[in-house]
Parts: sequence; structure tokens; C-alpha cells
Amino acid sequence: MKAGEAGLGVVATGDRGLAVRVAHPHLLANYARAPVTFVRGDGCWLIDDREERYLDLVAGLAVCALGHAHPGIVGAIAAQAASLVHCSNLYSFEPAGELAGVLAELSGFERVFFCNSGTEANEAAIKLARKYAWRNGEPERKVVLAASGAFHGRTLGALAATDNPLYHEGFGPLPEGFAFTPFNDVAALELAVDERTAAFIVEPVQGESGVVPATREFLAAARRICDARGALLIFDEIQAGMGRLGSLFAFQHFGVRPDVVTLAKALANGLPIGAVLIDGRVAGALQPGDHGTTFGGSPVPCAAALAHLRLRAQGDLDAHVRAMGQRLANGLRAIAREFPERFDEPRGVGLMLGLPVRPPYTAKAIVAAALEERLLVNAAGRNTLRFVPPLIIDAQEIDEGLRRFRQAIDGATNERAV
Repeated sequence: MKAGEAGLGVVATGDRGLAVRVAHPHLLANYARAPVTFVRGDGCWLIDDREERYLDLVAGLAVCALGHAHPGIVGAIAAQAASLVHCSNLYSFEPAGELAGVLAELSGFERVFFCNSGTEANEAAIKLARKYAWRNGEPERKVVLAASGAFHGRTLGALAATDNPLYHEGFGPLPEGFAFTPFNDVAALELAVDERTAAFIVEPVQGESGVVPATREFLAAARRICDARGALLIFDEIQAGMGRLGSLFAFQHFGVRPDVVTLAKALANGLPIGAVLIDGRVAGALQPGDHGTTFGGSPVPCAAALAHLRLRAQGDLDAHVRAMGQRLANGLRAIAREFPERFDEPRGVGLMLGLPVRPPYTAKAIVAAALEERLLVNAAGRNTLRFVPPLIIDAQEIDEGLRRFRQAIDGATNERAV
């Protein structure tokens, strides 16, 4: 029996031998998993249980910044696991303190809170904003304002700040005290932020809604308006941060400094970790007993995150991301212009790109066709293809990905799409 075969139920195969359905009967069926089982990775490639190699332009949903099985990350994980895996936040321990110091130095934010995921980071930021207002004698400031199209997570608090009715369905009543304002609409934001607003939380680039960048004017206006009205400004950089836009933090790309930044995904290159970077002015809002987590800042994910930050500092990864992002965007733009009946122009920043698909074609059908070509891409938002490859991807791999993508377009016929 090959690795990965235990518990699998293969019902049929596709045109190129891919299983139509792979069932793991004891896993909760809340994911529509693609018909493939991966057993290991190598840089920008994933290898399945049949030894087929797939070019990965998803990177674990913008997580594996340095690719799969990077020896520097692997070594850091192994060394830390042999020393200390867990001891709880009842005590000080390393390397959490060291990682907090590195993030503070790199970002300019004075305090760092660690948790286990992006959703948890946003939950902490929401609680911080409300507690900050409460400690400042403004208990009426309870509203957390978010943007239309926002995605901030799936726990009830983060879900209440997520503007997607499909994600809300069946989970009501959601927590109160959340409101929405149109994305990239400065005039609407001027009206939305008032004396009841604790914070405005915004993604510099909206990922789940289809890779939609904020304008610099909108984010600069958000800073100005929040300052004038006494609200905090929170940047959700869970997907757009950690170098994906061509700068370590998304706020650096846009030239706007928020009060709070939430991070996760790529921080530990695949291990679960979330972080909240907090301006010193507001860091005192959360005091002992106000918020906590059993596993936040655990040694092994922190060791992986430190290794990630050290490795990326060895070369000019940001310049590489900008160059490779431009190469990929140019290739996608050429394809969109070659097939104007199927695609609109690509959008995004750095190596966070989206290609809108025109009906009756669907992003999901093209994702399935790409899988047949041993290419991993992802559908996001309203019929958009999302490209978030490892940041170490090189020019040859981008060109190979574009070649396979063209083949997938031919495979995703109109009949398959509708």
C-alpha cells in the first residue's frame, strides 16, 4: 500500500488518471477536497501518492512563502522539537520572546501577541479595540467597522466582520456591534466612522473576495478619518502580509501605518501561528486576564517563524517577489487579451494576483482542468482565479505554470464550465 492510500475510496478516474473522488471516511466532510492526495513537497512542487509532480501556485493558501520542505525551516523545527515543544504562557519561554523582538524591530510596533491562526489574530484585535475604548472611558465605542467584500475569519466574532451572507447562513444570531462600509469609497467611510466606532478593520488587498487591492487614497483616508474620530485602524494582513506584495508588511507597500496589524498564514511557513502587532499607545488595553490562548507562541511555530524571517533576510526576496509578480501578471494579462471572452484583466500586487473569469466560464471548472495538467490554482470570490505561489518561485517555473494554464484553458470547455 502506498503512502496516503489508507482510508481512500477511489470511485472513478479522470481523463489523465486523476481520481474523481477521494474519500477519507473519518474526516468531517466540510471541505470540497480536490481528487488528489499529496504526500510530500519540494520547493514550488507537490508530489502525490502516485509520484506525480504538481506545480503549486496556491502555496497552501498563501502560506508556504519559502516553498515546501525548505531545509532551513525543517532544521529549525527539528532542533526546537528536540529541545522544548510546549510549556504554556504561565511562564516566559523562548523563542517566543525573540520572535516578538524581531517582529517589533522589523515593523516598528512595540508589542506582539501570539495566537494560532489568522481568525484568532482578528478576534484578538477586535477585543483589543473594544477594550481600549472601554479603558479610555468610552464604553459606547463598540462598533467594529469592516469593508464590503471583507473576509476576516470563521469564528463568530471574525465572521460577524466578514461581508459574505453565504458564510453567515445557518450560524445566526451573530454577535452585534459590526457594520460595513463600501470598499475603496472614501466618502462613504467619512460617513461611517463616528463616535460609536471602536475600530475600522480592513484588508490592504482583499483575498477571499477575489484579490481586490485597496487604493492608497482609501487607506490614507482611513488613517486620517480614524485619527480625527478617535477610532483605531486595524490592517488585516493575514494573506497580504509577510512579503507577498513585495514588502515584508502590506502597510509598508501602501505607506500607511495602522494601529494594529494582524498576521498569520506565511509567518511560520506552514506551521499554525498568528500574531497581532500593536502600537505602544494602545497595547495597555489588554491586561492579564483579558485575553489568552493555550498554544499561542508555542516554541516550534515560533522557531519556524524565526527561521523564515532570517532566511528571507539573506537575499533581496522583496525585489524577487516584485519581479516575479510582474512576470506572472504580464503572462496572465497576455492570456486575458488572447481570450477576452473568458477573462477580464488580472489584478493584484506582487505575487498575490487574481484573474476574473467571465461567465458562462467558471473559475472552478478551470481549477479542475488545471489539476489535470498537474497545476494547482485556486478559485476565490466571485468567479476569480487566485495565484499565490511560493515567493521563491523562479522565472522558469512561472513560464511553466503559464504554459500549463494555457493547456487548462483549452480543457475547460464551455460545456464543462456551465
